[in-house]
Amino acid sequence: MKRISEMSPRFKARLAGAFELLEGSTSTIGQVVILGRLVIAGDAAATAANLVGHQRLVWLGFASSLAGVALHLAWALLMYELLKPVDRTVARLSVFAVLVCCALQALAAVLFVAPLVVLNAANAASAFTPQQSQALMQVFFRLNGYAFDADLVFFGLWCFLTGSLIFKSTFLPRVFGVLLMLDGLGWMTYIAPPFAVHLFPVIAAVSGLAELPLPLWLLIVGVNAERWNEQAAAAGGRPAGSSPTG
Repeated sequence: MKRISEMSPRFKARLAGAFELLEGSTSTIGQVVILGRLVIAGDAAATAANLVGHQRLVWLGFASSLAGVALHLAWALLMYELLKPVDRTVARLSVFAVLVCCALQALAAVLFVAPLVVLNAANAASAFTPQQSQALMQVFFRLNGYAFDADLVFFGLWCFLTGSLIFKSTFLPRVFGVLLMLDGLGWMTYIAPPFAVHLFPVIAAVSGLAELPLPLWLLIVGVNAERWNEQAAAAGGRPAGSSPTG
């Protein structure tokens, strides 16, 4: 934490942008791309055959999902360091939201690989009939979906809180704050997944407008360091690069 605090605000911003892009890529590869390739809707037998026949791909998806958790934590911590001069209380609330989000993200990763563990155990011990093991596999996939939906709700809360901080900041474009708040409201509708599914095209569009330009801006442009230091000083913080005695 001390090393992060001593980094320049522009360097923190660029790191945050890089981690955000990496987290989005790894999480999508695991929970969307690989899972979408392996699961055959309405055909448990074909899905089970896919899992058993592509075990390395399953474990790659698991590893990619876990990497996303680690990258998400790093990205959130850097954003907290950047935005705490705006409002320390709201910034801390955003950290709490992202910790819950990451815990659910890790749970979804475990549930991602659980169906394969069940199928391998069933084949080794013959404790279940193929139909029973496939039914249990589907239960784990359903639980994975519930964990992922809950993850999106807390991610949405993080987006809304972080967007409000960006909007009130003087060192980042306010438009990113507005877009991120709208994005957050969209993801929070996953508290009722059947309702959210109908809104998904709108949520996806707002998400693309908010979640891609922001990390690119952070990575390429960073933040206005002079304004960041001014806001940190006004909030009682120590500007980056200054000595403890001022």
